[in-house]
Amino acid sequence: MKNTVILITLCSISAKEVYAGGMDLSRQPIAPLFEQGTYLELSAYSVDPEVSGKLTDSIQSGNVAKKGYFFGGAYKQDVSNSTSMAIIVDQPFGADIRYPSHSTYPLSGTRASVDTIAISGIVRYKINSPFSVYGGLRNVTSSGDVTVNQRSNNLLYTMKTDTQNDWGYLLGAAYEIPDIALRTSLTYHSAIKVNFDSQENIVSSSFTKETSFDVDMPKSLNFDFQTGITQSTLLMFSARWVEWNKTKITPQLFTQFVNQANNLVGYRNNSLTYSLGLGQKLTNNLTGLLSIAHEKPSGNLVSNLSPTDGYTSLTAGLKYQATQKITITTGVSYTWIGEAKANLASNEVTFEDNHSVNFGVKLSHHI
Repeated sequence: MKNTVILITLCSISAKEVYAGGMDLSRQPIAPLFEQGTYLELSAYSVDPEVSGKLTDSIQSGNVAKKGYFFGGAYKQDVSNSTSMAIIVDQPFGADIRYPSHSTYPLSGTRASVDTIAISGIVRYKINSPFSVYGGLRNVTSSGDVTVNQRSNNLLYTMKTDTQNDWGYLLGAAYEIPDIALRTSLTYHSAIKVNFDSQENIVSSSFTKETSFDVDMPKSLNFDFQTGITQSTLLMFSARWVEWNKTKITPQLFTQFVNQANNLVGYRNNSLTYSLGLGQKLTNNLTGLLSIAHEKPSGNLVSNLSPTDGYTSLTAGLKYQATQKITITTGVSYTWIGEAKANLASNEVTFEDNHSVNFGVKLSHHI
């Protein structure tokens, strides 16, 4: 039964929640911390989304979501019989929205992007079998920029932040019974307050100002569970809660002159995402995964710069044991992106019938 533990690694590339609540991307993984011995992994994945909105039948936004590529990596090592450490690199949060500039849509030419990279250093201590605790520090590098083109009143606004490095922490506990491939863990990631310095421009009136504003990268709680149900089959379940309702992006000139008293981006609800999967050993060298993930839509109006609301995704993955120490894992998922409604110049815009095709690959090596 111990061999079924390797199936869980399929989940780390299988269902990237690119359209989860807020700007969630990676789920802030910790799975490498539980690998045996000295371990190294590199992963990459792509998303190819279609997200479009409709003001009227004749006035449509076109696809506003850009194809994206993301990466991650991890290194894990045992320090002693009871202590191990890991360094994990991921891109926890992000966004890239671009309204096509060639359309007659009121926001054509509007775009927004948020980029983050996180490096986590984690130490795990086995109290006694089967309990362990772990904790560590996270450094998050973040930046963003936006262009808002309001064609109706000939207003063009831009904002670009500096690049900030900020610190947070994570804490967790795990329970394991290796003989039946059982492991459950609960992980808390702290919120991180980022103070951006920015340059704002109201281009149409040649007004430029250096400003600053705070953004809360949200705290989160991850629950992960796996257990063997036969000698070659593994059941997996996870749940992730993220406190998005405290994350607001409020540049000074935007809230004063472009859209008075409103946030550039703000979230009314927290998010709760579930995933359920089955892993099956197919041959001595090949294992497979099927999983489904879901996040319930909030039903509230969304920002035009974050025009999605909930999702459901279906994932299939394969893991190939190339050598005794090297494995290659691939996964593809199809995501049905939830219908969302936004307000635009006192009119309601509907974003519906949207989807994304995501692909991931990971190379792992036990040294």
